[in-house]
Formats: sequence, C-alpha cells, structure tokens
Amino acid sequence: MRIAVAFDHRGVRLRDPVIQAIGALGHDILDLGTDDASVRIDYPDKAQELGDAIRNAETERGVLVCGSGVGASIAACKLPGIRAAICHDTYSAHQGVEHDDMNVLCLGSEIVGPELARELVRAFLGAEFVGEERYVRRLRKVEEMERAHV
Repeated sequence: MRIAVAFDHRGVRLRDPVIQAIGALGHDILDLGTDDASVRIDYPDKAQELGDAIRNAETERGVLVCGSGVGASIAACKLPGIRAAICHDTYSAHQGVEHDDMNVLCLGSEIVGPELARELVRAFLGAEFVGEERYVRRLRKVEEMERAHV
C-alpha cells in the first residue's frame, strides 16, 4: 500500500516512529510534511492535504498527527470519503479498519509515545475491512449522511 503521512508542528514529535513503522512494513510513503517543529503548521491544512491524497487515489490510507489527535480527526472527517479516527489503543486502530473501513489514523503526539505510535501504525496497517453485510450497511449509511450534507 501507499500511505500518506502528515504532521503539524506539534505532531512532528512522532514523525520518525510513524515513518519507520510504515517503512518496516514495506509500504510506500507519501510524505506531506512537516519536519520542522519551529514553523507553525495548522492541522486543518495537513488534514486537507492528506485527505485529498486519499480521495484522489494517490494513497490508500493515511496517518495524521497533531498534538492531541483530536483536531486532526475533526478536520479530516469533514472531507467526503475520509473516515478518520483518533486511536490511542491498538484495538481501536485495527477494529476501526475491520468494522468501519477507517482510512485515516489520527494520533496525538502529546498523548502517545514513540513505541505505542509504532504499535498503532502496525495495527492500523495490518487490518483489512471485514466487509460483512452489517458493516457494509453501516458504511453505506455514513456515505448517505455525507451526500445529504454536501
């Protein structure tokens, strides 16, 4: 898979562990930056870039990191077709993909340390959408909600 990564100025703290984890799994990386904590970068801008990369089929999934993960998740979910969630435990990181077809993992660099970040990325990228009827039905309802509010 090709995975987009994006970090705001606070998210940079997890940049190396996230990129290392993705690379160790053999995935290609689309690096949308930033790599400099001294330059303020607004998380909605990074969410837009990452979401556009997925929506334009440049990548299949993404990892988006800000200070808490909350802002990144909120911003990314505003984009049709983006199913982003903040995950700070491995169960949510894989279950979000398996049951909800989550395509963006949001992390908080002030909440998650480097080793947990690696574990979360591994769980997220190792999971596949189950595709059972009940999950597909729910996903269609989410997609209908998106279309109704565009």
